[in-house]
Amino acid sequence: MKRAIFITGRPGIGKTSVLLKAVDGLRARGYAIGGMVSREVREGGLRVGFEIIDLATGRKGWLSHVRQPNGPRVGKYRVNLRDLNDVGVNSIKSAVRSADVVIIDEVGPMELFSPSFKEAVRKAIESDKLVLGTLHHKIKDPLIEGANVKVIEVTFENRERLHEHIIERALQILTREGL
Repeated sequence: MKRAIFITGRPGIGKTSVLLKAVDGLRARGYAIGGMVSREVREGGLRVGFEIIDLATGRKGWLSHVRQPNGPRVGKYRVNLRDLNDVGVNSIKSAVRSADVVIIDEVGPMELFSPSFKEAVRKAIESDKLVLGTLHHKIKDPLIEGANVKVIEVTFENRERLHEHIIERALQILTREGL
């Protein structure tokens, strides 16, 4: 059984929401969760950027922002490689060392500008840990394509209950490992 499960789907379909419901379900069963999630930030109703949150510590940083002065450009945003590495990459590495489940939200065009991020994701997938994450719907990268990863698409039809399927699959993996 594949130890890495990534959720994909169109922007705004609810990938992160499904992932966070699965995280809540696994936490409620006593599993230690680590890694990172990304969340959009709005000002005056307009999206101005994305922040990164370390799930274990609550530490935050900017993944990208419209007013980010430097860094790779993706659309109207510039990627903050320093925060991506300091918060995002370090949260993944820490989760591989000490959590039962490693969360990676998301593997997308902004994140893939960081070689350190790519390496942390690769090591997480190759580890003996369960990895749950989200995947940008257009990403075609050897990091995921060549890996032992199960990819599940979120749709309008399945998004309300998909987290239950992911929890069930995660529990099969975790209980088989005796965690």
